Formats: sequence, structure tokens, C-alpha cells
Amino acid sequence: MFRRMLIANRGEIAVRIIRACRDRGITPILLCAEVDRASLAARLADEVHCATGMGPRETYLDIETVVRAARAVNADCVHPGYGFLSENPNLSAACAAAGITFIGPSPEQIRLLGNKNAARRQMAESGVPVVPGSDAPLESLDEALAQADTIGYPVLLKASNGGGGRGMRKVFSPEQMPDAFSSARSEAQAAFGSADVYMERYIARPRHVEMQIAADAHGNAVYLFERECSIQRRFQKMVEEAPSPALDDVTRRRMGEAAVTGARAIGYQSLGTFEFLVDENRNFYFLEVNTRLQVEHPVTEEITGIDLVCLQIDIAAGLPLPFTQDQLSFHGWAFEARITCENVFVNFVPDPGRIEHLELPQGPGVRVDGQIYTGAVIPPFFDSLMAKLIVRGADREEARRRMLRALDEFVVVGTHSSLPFHRWVFRHEAFVRGDLSTHFLDEHDWTGSAKQLAASQVSARAAQIAAALAALSTPAMSALPRATADIDASANWRMAARHW
Repeated sequence: MFRRMLIANRGEIAVRIIRACRDRGITPILLCAEVDRASLAARLADEVHCATGMGPRETYLDIETVVRAARAVNADCVHPGYGFLSENPNLSAACAAAGITFIGPSPEQIRLLGNKNAARRQMAESGVPVVPGSDAPLESLDEALAQADTIGYPVLLKASNGGGGRGMRKVFSPEQMPDAFSSARSEAQAAFGSADVYMERYIARPRHVEMQIAADAHGNAVYLFERECSIQRRFQKMVEEAPSPALDDVTRRRMGEAAVTGARAIGYQSLGTFEFLVDENRNFYFLEVNTRLQVEHPVTEEITGIDLVCLQIDIAAGLPLPFTQDQLSFHGWAFEARITCENVFVNFVPDPGRIEHLELPQGPGVRVDGQIYTGAVIPPFFDSLMAKLIVRGADREEARRRMLRALDEFVVVGTHSSLPFHRWVFRHEAFVRGDLSTHFLDEHDWTGSAKQLAASQVSARAAQIAAALAALSTPAMSALPRATADIDASANWRMAARHW
């Protein structure tokens, strides 16, 4: 087992990895940007190595900085978390050259699966179903038009070397192709350093379902069941659940076996996630492989009882998987809501700032993986994710009701948050039915609902202020002792703002 781990990441995932290190008896050392000196991760780590620079390019995205820091603190392994350099084969290679273990797959595996065209070809050759599309990057507009005619409209242009919705464009007719092709290539170049794009058939009302796999260095590979990630905004996941309400046992087994087959075909070693699109007839098609820990991994942990971060570390240390496929099962249902610092009433505009007051939900079946605390500052340089709210129930309906209870208990004062949006999702009748697709927000007019919610929030705030003023004017209230310097006199006002 490792002795000292450098965590080359920040925020809630850095906190999560620190906790896994403690469970494995490993000393957690945080690589930290200047702006993150006061972060929760920096407070929890045994040691902090502060890099020069405020933004991600000079810190979490600089391979030389990461390797130099690992050497400086005598780390024997590096955990990249997710995002940043987690799927960069050059970091994996640089760690290997420095004699440091990279917690993840080999550079060759990351490079192969990071190229969407190469990954599609590999999976198709292995017998994994793939969405009909181009086998190589599109070299010109004419080639794009010809390919679309072969596949049939509508089609989807996608960046060959990235994800997260960047470099992605839907095209419904030949007339739309010139602008879509140009803008997809430009965005792909800016986001991933490569303008290569490829094409897939656009599937109407697909579900986004992913299969968690684990494979070790001893030839063992298993799937740890699926996660549904269909509630998305601009291709970014906002709600995840496990298992998927769309899959039956037969489809689940077929999808899991397909993912394991794909992993075995390339000798994959580490955790990984095979993402699929599922149509309304339960046909599934390979989308991509994420060669890292997923943001939504806690829902799998909740239904299987397996600590995925510790499992990932154990695999990197050369240990065999502690179970076989026949020994794996899941129980209950779990949801995750990604709580972001965004103003959901103004087109989800980011709203970084200081957390003036925070109350986290508690109780049976509730878990919060986060980076925030009262007084914490959310900087403007990074992702807007503040915390992940995870709940578990005996079945989907119990878990959904528990999520609503937890969302109502979750209080953030000082910045806007996505809490109103998540309350709307979990109360929506289509969500209650499990009638999901990646077009959920388009189909159910979140924009119109947001206006109504914003108006009701203003009314609620006025009512709360009126009630507070009325209470303060009563004889009983006026007889109470005045606040002293040791009491935060504004605390009650802030607590009253739980639904503002």
C-alpha cells in the first residue's frame, strides 16, 4: 500500500480523496492554488503544497507543477480526482517516468479511450453496440455533409478529444451544417487543443445511462451496475440516480457484460465508466469511456456498499479485486443532486462569493460530499459545484421523498444556489414517473417554471420579513435580553432566509 499521496485537485473531490486516504492509512498531501489556501481540503490534509498562481492553468492543469510537487513532498502516488488532468495521458506518463504511481489507467489506455473515434472503433471491434456514425474525424464541410446524408438527419457533431458538451452541435438539416461544423470545431479547439470532430446519429429522447466497471492487474473485471444521468443542462449532469428506472434485469446484465467485454479487450486496469445512450426500446449504444472517478460515484457506493475511491487506490497498488461478479448485488435506490453556486433564475449564471451561513441536511439516508462551510469563499476561477447531496432509500419513491426533505433542510446564504431548481425537478410529475430523457428541461419548460418560482420566492420573503417584524413587536419578544457581543444577532434573520 502507498505511504504518501499527492492529491492534484481541489474542492469536494479533494476532500473525498483525503477521507479515503485516512481509511487506508495513507498520508494525504494537497496540491493547492493560492486561492484555495483556506479551503476545506486544505484544512483536512496532513500537508499542503501551495503552487504559485491563482487560476487552474498555473496549478491544477500544469503537469510539471504536479510532478515537481509530488517529488518535493516525497509522494509515492498521485491522485488526479476528476476534471483537470485526470484524463490526460501525459500526466500518467510523466508520473511513470518519475517513478510515481498514477491512480488511474496507463497512458496508452487513457490515450486510446480519450480519442472518441479510436474508442468507437475499438468497442465496435469488440462487439459493443455503437451509435452509427463516422469512423474518423471529419476533414471538411463537404465530408460532413456527405456523412450526414449517409447516416440520416438529425446528426450530432462531437469533439473527438473531449467531453462535457463542448464542441457538440445538433444538426437537423443540410442548411444548418456549415455554421454547426464551424462552431463545433472552434469550440473543440479552444477547449481541448484539437479541432477534430466526428459525427453520430442523433437519437431522439435518449436516456444517458452509464455502467461502472472495475478491472485489476490480475485479469479480473466486473461491473458494479448502472447510474442514470439523464437530467442535464447544456450536456452537464445535474441529477443522477442508481439504479436506472429504465433498465430491467436482462438489459442491465447485457449492458454490464458489454462494458466488461470492452474493458477486457484493451487490458483496462482501474475504475472506469462506460457511458451509453438508451433509446425508448431499451436498445443501448456505446457513447464513451471515462477513465477516471466520476462525479456521481457516490450513488453507486450507496446501493452497493463499496467504497469506490478506496477500491481505485487498491487497484493502483496492485491488489486483486476483493469480489467476483457473482458476489456483487445492489440494494435500495440512491439519488445525487449537484448543488452549484448559480442563479437558476437568471440562466444559471455563476454566483461565486462568501458563504455567510450554511445548514447541511442530516438524518437517515442523507450524505453530503462538499467543500463549503460557513465563511468559505467560492472563487470565480473554477467549476461552480459546491456540494453533492446524496440520499438513499429502500426504493425510488422513498429516496425521492428523502431528497425533497434534505433539499428543504439545505440552507445556503451568501450566494445563489441550484436548490430551487433541484426542488422543482424532484417534484415534477414526469420525474416522479421516471419518464426521463436528456431533453427533460426542454420538454418541461424550466424557464417558465423559474419565473413562477422567482415570483413565489419574493412573496415568501416579504411574508417572512412581515412575520419577523410582528414577532419582534410583541411584549414577549421585547422582554428578551438584548444580544451580546458573543451572539450573532443576525443569525435568526439568516436562518429565516432558508427559502430565499
